[in-house]
Amino acid sequence: MSTIRELLVELTGTTEYAGQVGDDVDLAGSGIDSGDLVRLVLLVEQRLGVEITAEDMEGLRTIGDYERFVAEHAVAGASGGA
Repeated sequence: MSTIRELLVELTGTTEYAGQVGDDVDLAGSGIDSGDLVRLVLLVEQRLGVEITAEDMEGLRTIGDYERFVAEHAVAGASGGA
């Protein structure tokens, strides 16, 4: 299970949602509420150490979007150190 899916399990309290939604399915359209989407962003920032701006959030609609964003920014953050 991907890290984003694990965070969704934590947010929803069930593995069913995270297991059923496809990587390219719009999360907002699949039944997750806006409060959980905001909490997902906060968890990604806290747990995975990436910063997500309001502008970034506009492009984060699917699990795949989150996974690509984290992969790109984790690499950039690791190579862009002091």
